[in-house]
Amino acid sequence: MTRSLKTTLPIARPSHENHLHDTEARWFAVYTGYKREKKVVELLRKKGITAYVPLQKLKRYYTRKVKEVELPLISCYVFVHITQSQYVPVLETQYVQRFLKIRRNLLAIPNHEIDLLRRIVGEIGGVEADVTSLRQGDAVEVIGGQLTGLTGTLIEQKGRQCLVISLQTLGYDLLMEVSPQHVRRLQKNLASY
Repeated sequence: MTRSLKTTLPIARPSHENHLHDTEARWFAVYTGYKREKKVVELLRKKGITAYVPLQKLKRYYTRKVKEVELPLISCYVFVHITQSQYVPVLETQYVQRFLKIRRNLLAIPNHEIDLLRRIVGEIGGVEADVTSLRQGDAVEVIGGQLTGLTGTLIEQKGRQCLVISLQTLGYDLLMEVSPQHVRRLQKNLASY
């Protein structure tokens, strides 16, 4: 009589990353209802939760008046600085639909990317200068103003430069205008050739 042994191997299930921490507050993005970003920030702050929505000031021209409005830089997103115990209260907040996850992973947004958003919405334009040394497609670095140190790609040159600044964690490319005097072309890395 032959006896067969059945061995059951544990099934390897893909593990998902969760960057929530018990004591250290980290930044996360939540998806909100359309045009509800400011209200969500207000409701979260009432709960004692740090929330941030980058707002840009724009002028709207109507038939008989000009009105300055503040609109979110990234529509339908609010950034929260939370610990693990604040996760559920954020989800229970009116108009919050879900946390932004990347491939089912709840990833924290690095502090420098939140700082970058703050710098972007506070940027003030400067005077224009000669841009003959720059060409479309050049890798460039911001060397002056509030965005110093950021790198991107020159998209167009019409007296002003537009830089594409990629926020990898968020999956967005932000198109911005920066004064030519605040931009320099990055040198190509000769070791990569």
